Amino acid sequence: MFHTIPQAVTERMKYLETIDAQDRIDGTARRWRMRQIPPETGRFLALLAANSPAGSMIEVGTSAGYSSLWLLLACRLLGRTLTTYELFSGKAELARETFRLAGMEDWVNLVVGDARLHLTQYKQIGLCFVDTEKEIYQECYDAVVPALVPGGLVIFDNAISHQDELRDLVDTALEDRRVDSLVVPIGKGLLLSRKV
Repeated sequence: MFHTIPQAVTERMKYLETIDAQDRIDGTARRWRMRQIPPETGRFLALLAANSPAGSMIEVGTSAGYSSLWLLLACRLLGRTLTTYELFSGKAELARETFRLAGMEDWVNLVVGDARLHLTQYKQIGLCFVDTEKEIYQECYDAVVPALVPGGLVIFDNAISHQDELRDLVDTALEDRRVDSLVVPIGKGLLLSRKV
């Protein structure tokens, strides 16, 4: 998977990495920053996604589509589609451009809107990656965990970088007997839960 990343995907990833790095130092308003995962987190997500059980593959928080591209490498490998949700139309337009320029449009369904209005409609989720506003993480957890297939995964970003803000969620996941959970020290920290 990593040895055959299309050049168009690599080029778009590098472009988005450059924008993200600039956003972090130039005073871009938080809402409009890319706030994307680092490449090592992307690789880890792609490996998890490539080994996830059959079921819906979902992303909450598309931004400009950087993490989506990593997940889409696995989708392409498995013949699945990623459904990704982005609340802000400006970022969704960037994501559309990302998927078009990277040649990944056939593998992705981009939904502009609040994922919380849709998550409860899913009945069989194989993998869900959540990287959005931290105050809705618990709602996403509550909606996704019951719909995970056995062996299904839900992954939350920023479990270490926003440790205080996400302490209750992490404690909930670690104590939840429906899932096996741990915090993975990759990137900004991932809370990873697997349905038993």
